[in-house]
Amino acid sequence: MKHQYIIAGIDTEIGKTVVSAIVAEALQADYWKPIQSGELDNSDTHKVEALVSNHNAIFHPEAYRFKKPMSPHAAAAIDEVTIEPNKIQLPDTRNHLVVELAGGLMVPLTHEFLNIHLIKQLGIPVILVSKYYLGSINHTLLSIELLKAHKVDIKGIIFNGESTPSSKEAILAYSQVPCLGEIPWIEGQLTQSVVASLAKLLSF
Repeated sequence: MKHQYIIAGIDTEIGKTVVSAIVAEALQADYWKPIQSGELDNSDTHKVEALVSNHNAIFHPEAYRFKKPMSPHAAAAIDEVTIEPNKIQLPDTRNHLVVELAGGLMVPLTHEFLNIHLIKQLGIPVILVSKYYLGSINHTLLSIELLKAHKVDIKGIIFNGESTPSSKEAILAYSQVPCLGEIPWIEGQLTQSVVASLAKLLSF
């Protein structure tokens, strides 16, 4: 059975790219980020490729690449490009696949089309990344409610950062969404060996 998952976050800067690399390593999966805004010379695809030790993985090219590190709809306008959602289709592969969103669930790709709409269009389950910080319970539960309202299949939650058991317990109790694992706070530079060890902490 081929596993395909979208990695979505409860906010920005919560570790989606690192978690994407860890999930890709755990599943021996391909990786695809449909939209990259900014850091074109050191994109998230480059970062994940450097962290994954699976030599059979394919790192699929983005559907859109923009120069400015901004919301896709704004970055596209600056580059005088119109994002056409129907052109953002899952890459054809025989491998498992990890798809990383650009930004949170309600980030706009156009004035009428949000990331949540892209999730529904792609039609594969979501793994939600939650980072421990003040306010993360609210952000996580709101994200889960939005996914449920749109009838999106939620595979589970991956918690990222220095553990806060009370937050984890509240989120799991109120959401009834399974925990796929916790990624501890990492000191120092991430390497392929560290990612491989972290991949063993996840359970699908």
